[in-house]
Amino acid sequence: MCYCSFTSAVANMLFVDVPAGVGYSYSNTTSDYYNIGDKKTTNDAYTFLINWLKKFPEYQGRDFFITGESYAGHYIPELANLIVFNNRDSNSTKVKLKGVAIGNADLHDNLTLRASFDYYWMHAMISDRAYRAIQASCGFNETYTKDCQNAMNLAIKEKGNVDDYNIYAPQCHDASNPSRFGDSAAFGDPCTNHYISSYLNSPEVQRALHANTTGLNYPWMDCSQLIFDNWKDSPETMLPSIKTLISSGTRIWLYSGDMDAVCSVTSTQYALDILGLPVESPWRPWHIDNEVAGYVVGYRGLVFATVRGAGHMVPYYQPRRALALLSSFLEGNLPPE
Repeated sequence: MCYCSFTSAVANMLFVDVPAGVGYSYSNTTSDYYNIGDKKTTNDAYTFLINWLKKFPEYQGRDFFITGESYAGHYIPELANLIVFNNRDSNSTKVKLKGVAIGNADLHDNLTLRASFDYYWMHAMISDRAYRAIQASCGFNETYTKDCQNAMNLAIKEKGNVDDYNIYAPQCHDASNPSRFGDSAAFGDPCTNHYISSYLNSPEVQRALHANTTGLNYPWMDCSQLIFDNWKDSPETMLPSIKTLISSGTRIWLYSGDMDAVCSVTSTQYALDILGLPVESPWRPWHIDNEVAGYVVGYRGLVFATVRGAGHMVPYYQPRRALALLSSFLEGNLPPE
């Protein structure tokens, strides 16, 4: 996870790998890797943040924003609500939380899964037959029958070998020859993850970063199977947490790259339907360089924006649009018309 802004040009950045066992983070207590979940991650992140502010008190009066993507749809509301709650304690170190922004958020497990298949069908990736079978067999209510599993498997087979995190991006077939992608470079180099892994597992880089290379999470990898297999708690829906955060007056933005089928723009729209917030600023396009960069709508207590041509990690696919969007978020303004 990363608690950060997006560029040093407009904000100071603080990057944090949580929970212990992902990235270069580690614990000296082995049992920590086997007793991990949302609650412990939230408490650990808050403890780190308070200790960091005590160590660098010159930042205590600064506005503080939290951004993240994907499962940060859990991490961020949980941490933000803990900050709001603890700020009420007169004896606590105050965190001047101003806002949170979550990209392609995982907010509701069943909705996220349902929306993926809806997204496939709406983008002509699966047949009407497969889609109708899913609609007939799957209630997406935490109970998945054999007929439902079969219907989903048929759809996945029909979809083929597509990068679900960016449905129009090419696959990585040869990381040693990036020039072969030609015109597909507009989607970013599909082998980027391979380069990152190679770089962060370089002994020289690890020495420079003072990385622990003896823990259970070594070598470095972008996801930790150990942590995934031992996750203890994960609410099925984060919408009650979002509602609590809205009531606190914290600035909340949700944004979605529109080419991601995993935590799709569709799933965020379904979540917004459930929240049922009144519209204050009607849906409209927003622009960068005389191009429609996405769409935005302002609700009472929340802003939702899309980013055209972006996959799951918006800044990777559309850095200029991401910068404009998140600059607007920090300023408290809707992105430019």
